[in-house]
Amino acid sequence: MEDTSSIQPPATALKKALRWVGDMLREQPEKSRQVLLREAAVRFDLTPRECEFIEQELEQQPTASAAP
Repeated sequence: MEDTSSIQPPATALKKALRWVGDMLREQPEKSRQVLLREAAVRFDLTPRECEFIEQELEQQPTASAAP
């Protein structure tokens, strides 16, 4: 039997990618969003549309520098 444990439903990969990008932005604020999005696209095998979704989600979230 094949090991399919590494295959994730698309929504799961998208959620993990969104969380990962958010975490990386907090941990490494010097990295640009575009660089992190490219890394996430490869790491989580995202489609261009999924990358666009993540980018839009990040734009809607307040940045750490805007926090009181």
